[in-house]
Amino acid sequence: MLAKIHSAAIVGIDAVACEVEVDVGAGGFEKSTIVGLPDAAVKESVERVRSAIVNCGYDYPKTASIINLAPADIKKEGPAFDLPIALGMLFGQGVVRSDWLDESLVVGELALDGRVRAVRGALATAMEAGKRGFRRVLVPAANAREAAVVQDVEVIPVASLSEAVGFLSRQLPMEPTSVDIDEVFQVASRYEIDFSDVRGQESAKRALAIAAAGNHNLLMIGPPGSGKTMLAKRLPTILPGLTLEESLETTRIHSALGKLKAHETLLACRPVRCPHHTASGPSLVGGGSVPRPGELSLAHNGLLFLDEFPEFSRVVLETIRQPLEDGNVTISRASGTLTFPANIMLVAAMNPCPCGYRTDPKRSCKCTPNQVERYMSRISGPLVDRIDIHIDVPAVPYEQLTDKRDGTDSATMREQVREARARQAERFAGLPAMTNSRMNSRQVRKFCPLDDGGQQLLKQAIYELGLSARAHDKVLRIARTIADLEGATEIQANHLAEAIQYRRLDRRL
Repeated sequence: MLAKIHSAAIVGIDAVACEVEVDVGAGGFEKSTIVGLPDAAVKESVERVRSAIVNCGYDYPKTASIINLAPADIKKEGPAFDLPIALGMLFGQGVVRSDWLDESLVVGELALDGRVRAVRGALATAMEAGKRGFRRVLVPAANAREAAVVQDVEVIPVASLSEAVGFLSRQLPMEPTSVDIDEVFQVASRYEIDFSDVRGQESAKRALAIAAAGNHNLLMIGPPGSGKTMLAKRLPTILPGLTLEESLETTRIHSALGKLKAHETLLACRPVRCPHHTASGPSLVGGGSVPRPGELSLAHNGLLFLDEFPEFSRVVLETIRQPLEDGNVTISRASGTLTFPANIMLVAAMNPCPCGYRTDPKRSCKCTPNQVERYMSRISGPLVDRIDIHIDVPAVPYEQLTDKRDGTDSATMREQVREARARQAERFAGLPAMTNSRMNSRQVRKFCPLDDGGQQLLKQAIYELGLSARAHDKVLRIARTIADLEGATEIQANHLAEAIQYRRLDRRL
């Protein structure tokens, strides 16, 4: 007897609807064969399914069975097909019957005792179920709140194979899981850190406020212990909150990679990823024989912090150039091409020399000019060109460290950023999530006009600093953001002068 159970496979970060066809034969020796391009984890599901069925008190078929995962040209990975295969075995035997199979989509990993374990990609699965018109989706109880943020499909939490069978056969009523998204955002979007924790560094805070207001990439240069990491970790506290659309898109990536915490519903805070400088290219941008997202995609709609910037392999750093420009990562393999979102703000930190004390007034630097030059040359010119703001973060003097007064706090900076973003939203009406850093050349010419004094100042800076055409546009974008922070409709000379000083690596070291 043939049974068909609807399920889904995770390809990259997306769910693809699949059909699990189980044909329980009338004769032959007890043998189950899986076809349809399964990986090792899927092939091993036969043994997990056998034990789960028997330990839940059902009979496992004693005849030959064929399990087909359609469509057969998509690679099936992971244990999420355990539950649909087990249900197919039971319904294929005629042990139980259900008229809900055609309107239900099922995923779940089985333990040997029949418990249903969490799987990755539950959010993407629920989104695919809603898009395909399914009425309900059966997911592991641990994934239920994650999937329940999709409003147009019922999410049924199942803790065991017996519960799934009982629900589909209408013998066990179960209520769908519901989630109050507003409450989730209110609880989860709170930060325990604040810019007031950072003593001194008011000029650096100013630069970070500009970076947050225009979504500009930022590079901090300073000696060890000057507060670069503290500043970077507090940057998300002044960024605008995630919209529901951004949260769903970001959560989908983390869900597909199994990065969500147990019973976590949504990522309500902007993600911050801090890969170590020994990270490989595929771990940073994504890759593998079956392409998977990397750190850039995990930081989508958030912050990617690269500490000890020059210590990263130069080959690895070069791989992030294209994503910084395009906001996505495209990975091509013989089996196909996948594109992952990577709309990030890059924040990098580095020392001014190999020993770190070149700009420290209290400690002497023993690095030779050649050593400093070799150290700085680990970051290529084209990559530096793609980083909008370069700033010095000097060592903090004792008087500022022991000052009892709080400096600028996150609430003040966040309000400034909010007002600047509102002006950008009005300027770029009709273009969702558009910020000054994303302006193309035509928009720069339209929205960043300069008066005669500004033109002369920019001309002088280009000749003296040797700015590239890309750096020319970045200076104008930064100046536009500074004007937005000041509430000015036009870019003035002081805005442009401040923007030029943030091109620190264009000057002689």
